[in-house]
Amino acid sequence: MKLLIQGNNIDVTESINDYVTQKLEKAVKHYQTFTTKVDVHLSVAKNARITDKHKAEVTVYANGTVIRAQEGSENLYASIDLVSDKIARQLRKYKEKINNHKPQSSVKSPDVLPETEVKEDLIGDREVELPPEVIRMKYFAMPPMSIEEAKHQLELVDHDFYMFRNQDTDEINVIYMRNHGGFGVIQPRETHENNNTSA
Repeated sequence: MKLLIQGNNIDVTESINDYVTQKLEKAVKHYQTFTTKVDVHLSVAKNARITDKHKAEVTVYANGTVIRAQEGSENLYASIDLVSDKIARQLRKYKEKINNHKPQSSVKSPDVLPETEVKEDLIGDREVELPPEVIRMKYFAMPPMSIEEAKHQLELVDHDFYMFRNQDTDEINVIYMRNHGGFGVIQPRETHENNNTSA
């Protein structure tokens, strides 16, 4: 297993490196047969308003699947502990899914929302706060997959949405976790312009 540790606004000292290595080797110990690479990104926020300044993000590459977890706290070592535990749980879940993977006709597909009119005020009493610039660009392959496979990927990446190429339509879709439970899928719709050409 290849382990890569990077730091942002922090020097990755030998003791930090050793601690991360020890914790993550323990977390992936039972899953090394399908784990090829582990990327660790440690960062410290310089903004005084942020309470959980020390963040630890772990990305595990397992048989072409990306499993990701992120945790933050007021202490770097605590963040490493939290993210190691979280990635171990996600790897266990992934392994169980692989072991129980059998073609079944009774597999439930995620809820696809009916078309409804969107409320004008989506923000409510929350304050909009955007970062001043793009912090990081991410690129990843998008092999075609079913909505059910995308739902499974969403459960592994520790985000509330997952973008994928729908194997039925070959279009980019987004599956997301709804606030009140279940899943939703966002699909593009063609816009039809009026053609005023006379026959």
